[in-house]
Amino acid sequence: MTEALDPFAAATSVRSLGDGSYVANLHPDWAVGDHPHGGYLLALLTRALGDVTGLEPLAVSAQYLRPPRVGPVLIRTEILKAGKTVTAARALLEQSGKSCVDATITLGKAPEGEPAWSELPDMPVNPPSNAIDLGAGEQRKYFSLAQVCDMRLDADTAEFLDGRTGPPRLRMWVKPREAQPDLLFGLVAGDLTVPVTLNLARFGWAPTVQLTALLRTAPANGWLRLAVDCRAVQGQWFDEDVTVVDSMGRLICQARQLAMAP
Repeated sequence: MTEALDPFAAATSVRSLGDGSYVANLHPDWAVGDHPHGGYLLALLTRALGDVTGLEPLAVSAQYLRPPRVGPVLIRTEILKAGKTVTAARALLEQSGKSCVDATITLGKAPEGEPAWSELPDMPVNPPSNAIDLGAGEQRKYFSLAQVCDMRLDADTAEFLDGRTGPPRLRMWVKPREAQPDLLFGLVAGDLTVPVTLNLARFGWAPTVQLTALLRTAPANGWLRLAVDCRAVQGQWFDEDVTVVDSMGRLICQARQLAMAP
């Protein structure tokens, strides 16, 4: 009997057409409204390139050209350069003949040993008792991905929840439901934060325009810790820097994005 895929692996599954292109189905559980989550889309593109090359993602840089909708998509892949240590490739996600996400991905072998040096955010391994469960009560209808991801928000950094304003910085703990985090889930975690602009009382959709993520190693089982910072909110633009640390205290993902402020 074939072992069933965990929900995240199933939602990011792709089927080869034999010519370097793939078909996939964008899953409604990984969408915000009608539009699939940006980190989930990167995981899907990277899954296709991993199938082509047999390698792991090291860096991903993506342009979000237009938001696709839940449903079937075509993924076109292209190897830009194959090397002994790293391979550079491109993946383009299309829907109804239109380009939606264009990503350049560097692939190789993710390191497994302990880092020689690191300086990471100081956060508890597990969410504290007062952390807000975004999948419980009223929060669940506002944070749709909480049905597939266990998401806990540090109450001390979430001034927006009680009508206050504060600096655009947040702390979170996340993990997939019914599974353990893997390297591709690190891409989701790097884009899983609620918009930091909420702390500035700027509510509404904050679409990602460009996102670059560095994947450092496969995560251990357990919670992933997210430290989310912003350098500037200016005009219609803001940035988000997300540092993802696993339960063993290792850096998993560094993600930086440019987004449109509500």
